[in-house]
Amino acid sequence: MAVLSKIRQRSLLLIGVIGFCLLAFLIGDIFTSGNLNLASKDVGSVNGKDITFEDFRVKVSNVEKSGQGMTATQASNRVWDQEVAIALLTAEFDKLGIRVGEKHILDAFKNDQQIGQNPMFRNEKGEFDVAKLSEFVKSNPEAAQAIKDREKDAILNAKYLIYNTLVKGGVFVTEAEGKYKYEAETTKATFDYVGVLFSTVKDSDVKVSDAELTDYMKKHEKKYKSDENRELEYVLVEDKPSAQDEAEVKQSIDKLLTSTDSTGNFRSVKNVGEFVNQHSDVPFDTTYIAKKDLPTEHAEALFNLPTGAIYGPYMQGKYYAITRSMGRKAGANAKASHILISWEGTQVPNKREKRTKEEAKAKAEALLAQAKANPSGFAMLAIMNSDDSSAQQGGDLGYFAQGAMVKPFNDFVFNSPIGSIGLVETQFGYHIINVTDKQDAVKLATIAQKIEPSDATTDALYQKAVKVEMEASEKDFASVAKAEKLEVVPSIKVKAMDEYFGSIGAQRQIIQWAFNKDTEVGDVKRFEVVNLGNVIVKLKKINPEGLLSLDEARVSVEPILKNKKKAELIRKKMNGSSLAAIAQANGATVQSATDLTLDNAMIPNAGPEPKVVGTAIATGTGKISKPIDGNSGVYVVSPKAITKAPAIKDHLDYVNKVKSMTGGYSSRVIPALKSDAEIEDNRAKFNY
Repeated sequence: MAVLSKIRQRSLLLIGVIGFCLLAFLIGDIFTSGNLNLASKDVGSVNGKDITFEDFRVKVSNVEKSGQGMTATQASNRVWDQEVAIALLTAEFDKLGIRVGEKHILDAFKNDQQIGQNPMFRNEKGEFDVAKLSEFVKSNPEAAQAIKDREKDAILNAKYLIYNTLVKGGVFVTEAEGKYKYEAETTKATFDYVGVLFSTVKDSDVKVSDAELTDYMKKHEKKYKSDENRELEYVLVEDKPSAQDEAEVKQSIDKLLTSTDSTGNFRSVKNVGEFVNQHSDVPFDTTYIAKKDLPTEHAEALFNLPTGAIYGPYMQGKYYAITRSMGRKAGANAKASHILISWEGTQVPNKREKRTKEEAKAKAEALLAQAKANPSGFAMLAIMNSDDSSAQQGGDLGYFAQGAMVKPFNDFVFNSPIGSIGLVETQFGYHIINVTDKQDAVKLATIAQKIEPSDATTDALYQKAVKVEMEASEKDFASVAKAEKLEVVPSIKVKAMDEYFGSIGAQRQIIQWAFNKDTEVGDVKRFEVVNLGNVIVKLKKINPEGLLSLDEARVSVEPILKNKKKAELIRKKMNGSSLAAIAQANGATVQSATDLTLDNAMIPNAGPEPKVVGTAIATGTGKISKPIDGNSGVYVVSPKAITKAPAIKDHLDYVNKVKSMTGGYSSRVIPALKSDAEIEDNRAKFNY
């Protein structure tokens, strides 16, 4: 009571202290999160148009619940791509003044599976009825918002159809382009040439500086633009069994073959199925198995194992196993081809023609006679006549077991010898059947025990992983790994919204850690990965958004710049009054190319060189060209014969050829709009 009295006396003081602490907490949160985290209301923006978190969250949740088997990251990426595309396209619609009316919306509703194809909204004629939809919305107010959302989608889709039509209409092919295509295919050049390949100049003879790499990338900024990314390295302490664990499983399996106690052993036990289920990690399989379905390494021995005999012990993947033969069954699996002739009323989607049952029977009997008269032509008969999708494979159904087919079909196949051709009726129609092969199968009883790490092994591996994590935080990562006989996997590069981490697979937690604002270069963290082990990761480098890093640029850009410098060195020596003189000065030979075109500009021993062929066509016969910088070297050409494309009345065929090449151009619109847009992606800050 005395304590309570003192608390009451100091209650105002306590309230003041608690209030002050709460205020201090809130103020601290304001400073750490940045002005009440006002900037975090949006997951991103496209050209200044914000994508709100709440709206985005709901859409991602809906995609996750759609039953498409997507991970949270995959759902996030899909919704993000959709939102970016919608923002970019909507801006284009507004610029062009694209509008849609009620007719467009109704057309979209008619094609909507959940609205236009819903029996609730169809009239007596089976047509979509707007009145029925309106009536439904009035009597079901909770559905009104869903219909409004559908209407928004319908408007957007209708606008896109108009926009896409405009884009396609703007992509056309002229007569001049058709003529160019014709001449590129038909004008031929036969010429002598001297080619000095870039590979003849040593890489060490040309140097490319960091400044030159950077300058080149700046001139081609779009091509060499890089998103913000992190470079990581890691070691894996795999959760795998020790030698002792393996020895214990082997001892357990061996004992089952030699045990003399009351439970019996695998060689002599009467109730084999019960014995297998009692001792195996894989249940007893009562089915007969074809040779092709047995483990490849042991298939021959297992398939030919005498009844009652034992095979093993042997390794089967991560299992240590022994197998006892339970017998062989002749013709357990069969292979057959068929021709299906259906009639009106059978549930077959690929009917080639409408026919009555009587007409189907007559046709089937006629085909049966043809098949028996010429068995080798069965496949062609199936291709030409069968109503089954297997027609494309000549009626071949592959191998199947007893009971896999409907009874009349099954009985004919399994009761008839190979080569038999017959006719049966099922609920699908009339089948002309050709029994093409049969397989024997064996029944095997296998005890398989998985070799897994014991608790002691798992504990030891965990301690090892923790030790690596602690020591690598202060010492050299590679040295620590080497001391523990582990291999460092270097330079795994990830972006903020990546999900997969190297060969380890989907490990979003690692990417999120790498992009956490508190994670710094040199930091090390251990992650437990289910069914794999412990991954110890080190943040090696942070690459901000901008140009590729110099290390990456060396791989893709340095060869381009080196070839340019090699070309300069080669050109200085490509002088002479004849090809022979030029060849001699460069330690090369004069070679010939015959009937090359711009469309087929494959230089012998060098590869595609359209610039070289184009120069040959443009240079007069008997003349020597100036040095030409090609794809693989520097060339000088001397044309011997130029065959110009003969004049033709029109170039329509070639115009159509070019048109076919432009068919997919409209799909490039969104990538093009993206490349010029200012897109801010803040999803990583929301733990997506």
